Amino acid sequence: MRLTALKYVSEKREQQFNKLGVYSVEELVRHYPRDYCDLTCQTLLKDAFHNEIVLTPCTVLSIEANRYSKRPFVKALCQQGNYIFSSIWFNQPYVASKLKPGEYLFYGRVQNRLGLGASMVNPTFEEIDKNYNLKGIIPVYSLAGSLTQKVVRSVISQGLYKVNLHTAIPDELCKRYDLMPLEEAYFKVHMPTSREDIKRGASRIALEEYFLLISAFKVIKGDRQEARLNQYSVTGSEVAQFCKRFPFEFTNGQKQAVNEIFKNLRSPKKMNRLLQGDVGSGKTAVALCGIYMALKSGYQAAMLAPTEVLARQNFALMQKYLPEFNLAFLSGSTTATEKRAIKKGLKEGKINAVCGTHAVIQGDVEFAKLSFVVCDEQHRFGVAQRSSLAEKGAGCDVLIMSATPIPRTLSLIFYGDLEITTITEKPRSRQDISTSIIPESKYLDMLKYVERQAKAGRQAYFVCPKIEGDDEGTVMSVTELYEELQAKMPSTKIALLHGKMKDKQKEQIMQAFKNKEYDCLVSTTVIELGVDVPDATVMVIYNAERFGLSQLHQLRGRVGRGEEKSYCFLLMGSDTDLARERLEVIKNNTDGFKIAEMDLEMRGSGDFMGTRQSGRVLSEIKNLKFPASVIFTAKALSDEAFSGSFNTALLAKIAAAKYESLKDVVLN
Repeated sequence: MRLTALKYVSEKREQQFNKLGVYSVEELVRHYPRDYCDLTCQTLLKDAFHNEIVLTPCTVLSIEANRYSKRPFVKALCQQGNYIFSSIWFNQPYVASKLKPGEYLFYGRVQNRLGLGASMVNPTFEEIDKNYNLKGIIPVYSLAGSLTQKVVRSVISQGLYKVNLHTAIPDELCKRYDLMPLEEAYFKVHMPTSREDIKRGASRIALEEYFLLISAFKVIKGDRQEARLNQYSVTGSEVAQFCKRFPFEFTNGQKQAVNEIFKNLRSPKKMNRLLQGDVGSGKTAVALCGIYMALKSGYQAAMLAPTEVLARQNFALMQKYLPEFNLAFLSGSTTATEKRAIKKGLKEGKINAVCGTHAVIQGDVEFAKLSFVVCDEQHRFGVAQRSSLAEKGAGCDVLIMSATPIPRTLSLIFYGDLEITTITEKPRSRQDISTSIIPESKYLDMLKYVERQAKAGRQAYFVCPKIEGDDEGTVMSVTELYEELQAKMPSTKIALLHGKMKDKQKEQIMQAFKNKEYDCLVSTTVIELGVDVPDATVMVIYNAERFGLSQLHQLRGRVGRGEEKSYCFLLMGSDTDLARERLEVIKNNTDGFKIAEMDLEMRGSGDFMGTRQSGRVLSEIKNLKFPASVIFTAKALSDEAFSGSFNTALLAKIAAAKYESLKDVVLN
């Protein structure tokens, strides 16, 4: 049903909703609140703490607009009793036309700096009038264009009565699990009367969505096991001898992973395995063992990495530990003459293994006898890319690797058709990284420490969450940080790296940093992939509260790869109780899988189910906060629905409807 079927939704207003990704009434009710205002809990600005987000009533006295400065703003002079304060909106000129003298409710972040008084930056606002009395707990939605909170609330409340909100979970299971009616859950999320309403409603909606998702996966994936075509002749003793080539003893987790791959390759079914392990757990060594098994048996192997720096790092290891085989490196920077020779060698079987980037999966790259495929940092590749490499050989065995800790709850869904090997231990040579939350008062001391480390021959990363700063001034851009550090640490050599640079430029900077041409690298999260820089001993993360816990753990894992003691410093841009609680989790834990589970509990599934992995299906529920147990319940319900005498044809129909969103995640 089109949005224009609702009252007060014109073609123009429909276009504004389209900018939010809402194109129908069915999608409208899945536009969940990003936050809630508790109107029973209002705060006077004079009592608010710096950086606190508050709801406050006030009277707007006057409005000033400056559209022509370098940073356009709208400024309002406001009053609360005898207390006068200002509110300012950056790069939002339309505010001047919407705001007029009168009574309002403002909701936003307070800047309450000592000696300067309180102010509000970019608050949302609602006019208090007799026709629209705000009370209770009010949802706050993401907006676009000229949409206001009042309009979105009104339109969504209409939509709730227009759409079919019946559950797809069989009635018998709903009764057995005592599930709230789905329609009631939507009303509790969009029109709550208490915080408990929000919690119960969000959990019920999430349960429904995960039930549909898991059921769709069951139908779409089906039984993907295929009979083995390639017969491996390598013996267990030969693999054991190969493992001794490494200058360290394999951990129990690595030994188990190698054994599982060996058994897989000797089984009647071809291998489709996910190897996941924490940062520095030794996954690459395990992958090289698998490649050796293929090459020793007379087959070819291919290893794919998302960046040239990481691919070259992997290729150097292949050359070191597989010297008796003919190996090749293939990337976009490989010369045309070299490419022709490599492609000819692969097609004729003279080259045993190739390591490279996306260049390996080009259509004109052919293999004589490809049987073993490794995909490193698998989440950086689409399914079609992984499949196109595997399809270059008949019945290829596939090993995909991930250093991103995936909570067990989510691996049940996304990798349910894969055999999963998890390495939980770290190599004995790796030390734990000391993690500290740095207060503003210790910032300059920290920079002096980094300078001393640089003079001692060690290196440091400085990471920003954004390429550009935000309008509130609470997030420094990576360029601003680069300029600040150059001024405050003039004796150090500093490089700048971010996602808007061309790939070749990024590769050159990263390689130069690895070669110790720079002491410090100021970067966005583009450095989170597993590039090994042994002399990097310090990781500094700005606005750390804005990152997911698993991402912080990934970034922390970029240091501590050499023999020297390493440190991770977390800087907070918002010192709230929740932000500090989350960062304490990172400070006090080094187990990536435990951190991932805690992140799922605290933030929901958004971090692990980005659009790269799940298309649109799960982006619909990323704002819902629900306990991880909901996912286990959804899986149990789906298992019962498919194993019992229920209408699985209905679920198959749902799966077909969801297929467009799921096709990017279904692993072949």
